[in-house]
Amino acid sequence: MVDTPHADEAHTPGLGQRLNWLRAGVLGANDGIVSVAALVVGVAGATDQLGPILTAGIAGLVGGAISMALGEYVSVSSQRDSERALITKEIGELREMPDEELEELTQLYRDRGLTDATARQVAKELTAHDALSAHLEVELGIDQNDLVNPWHAAISSAISFTLGALLPLLAILLPPPAWRVPVTFVAVLIALAITGTVSAQLGGSGKSRAAIRLVLGGALALAVTWLVGSLLGTTVA
Repeated sequence: MVDTPHADEAHTPGLGQRLNWLRAGVLGANDGIVSVAALVVGVAGATDQLGPILTAGIAGLVGGAISMALGEYVSVSSQRDSERALITKEIGELREMPDEELEELTQLYRDRGLTDATARQVAKELTAHDALSAHLEVELGIDQNDLVNPWHAAISSAISFTLGALLPLLAILLPPPAWRVPVTFVAVLIALAITGTVSAQLGGSGKSRAAIRLVLGGALALAVTWLVGSLLGTTVA
């Protein structure tokens, strides 16, 4: 068996789809954690009765999951429509002015550092093999066989939002009244540190910085909503 250099790197088809699915999943989980946690902590600041807390948490979970799914579907659909429009435009240009497109592809390879002769030879060979794919990849960074899927993003986002939202919902419901808010704070901040690390891993950025940003933002959101709930609860009482 021959070892392949960089065998651990992903060079398989469909990578864009998987990254899109993972991105939507991580963002959905993070939103589910923060939004539902802030909601139930705010209500818990106003009352220690379990009924209103449970009602608010479930409403936030259901409404948030639907909202996230719709948002992802619309956003990714717009992106896919734009990609398809660019593909259609490129097909027309290749049909109507092939010589100009060949020269354009040659220039793009020159701009990447190839000599004139090499750039022209590469452009000719790629054009003969698959002109459309060559132009889409070099000009636009698009793989016509790996366009983003809005349904994947929507479903992934809805499921991950629901899973993320279950954490603060359980954390606020299971402990005794005096421990509800502290337990929720701790559980949420730990979960945000994890999702921040995962999102940084997917994006190739610094893990510590991403985790700290999410933890600080989540802590601020929980503190503010708890304070608002406490003030409103005192005022109403």
